[in-house]
Amino acid sequence: MDKSSHHSHIKEKEFKSHEAHKAQAPSGIRCMVVTVSDTRGEETDVSGKSIQEYLIKNGHQVVAYQIVKDETQEIQNLLQQGVANPEVQVIIFNGGTGIAPRDVTYEALEKLLDKRIDGFGEIFRYLSYKEIGSAAILSRALAGVCNRKIVFSIPGSPGAVELAMRELILPEMGHLVREANKE
Repeated sequence: MDKSSHHSHIKEKEFKSHEAHKAQAPSGIRCMVVTVSDTRGEETDVSGKSIQEYLIKNGHQVVAYQIVKDETQEIQNLLQQGVANPEVQVIIFNGGTGIAPRDVTYEALEKLLDKRIDGFGEIFRYLSYKEIGSAAILSRALAGVCNRKIVFSIPGSPGAVELAMRELILPEMGHLVREANKE
């Protein structure tokens, strides 16, 4: 076997392994959705509703939904409630990821994660850059694991929610839940 055919054989094996993991991933994930905003209420929470619609349309469940102010302690309390709830497997925060003084979601969550999934934020910003240009650097999207629960934190704009859900969260959510709960 020459070097190039050996290399393609390895690539094919890696691809099959990745696909096998995804195929074994659980479906019907139970999710908690949290909107971080000082100004939105249930009536005006377009992004929170959008996340819920994406989840339900793709066979997942929304077992909890909250709107919380841009306050570190309140955000951390909701994360801890979600992590303590045996019904919740994934927690999706939206909002509070920018660089304004009131945007504290990143700091509030990052401190409590057991593991960070750095590739999520990196790829989200790359995909955002392709859509909105250099303003993508302002996003502090984040993902990680907290007590075997998957935590996502995405910007609250409808475009960012759609991009994150379509391109990253929905395609990988089950796979992440499976990996985080391996023995």
